Amino acid sequence: MLLAFSVAPSGQPAHLSAESASDSGAVSAAASADASVHDAVAAAVKIVRDSGLPNHTDSMFTTIEGEWDEVFAVVKQATEAVGRFGSRVSLVIKADIRPGYSGELTAKVERLESAIADAG
Repeated sequence: MLLAFSVAPSGQPAHLSAESASDSGAVSAAASADASVHDAVAAAVKIVRDSGLPNHTDSMFTTIEGEWDEVFAVVKQATEAVGRFGSRVSLVIKADIRPGYSGELTAKVERLESAIADAG
């Protein structure tokens, strides 16, 4: 299975009350002044990389390859890590479930590149 996911926090983290954040002028840990969520995403990507499963991260998604249970366990851990950065979490998942295949994280791209080269 290949599973691509994107996870991001929103809202105020539970440990920061709205009153204390507004009194201090603090920026929420969920997003920096430029609305970036890179710290939260970094926490999620670290969990994915530490899992040992084949993975790839680009500017929009992280893709993981493995069996159903192991992949979803990693997504759950990553989502929980992001949850510490806000009061809500948005999670987008797209999966390619193809029993009997492995190595597709790179093999699909190799087949695509080959098709482009053959067409050129």
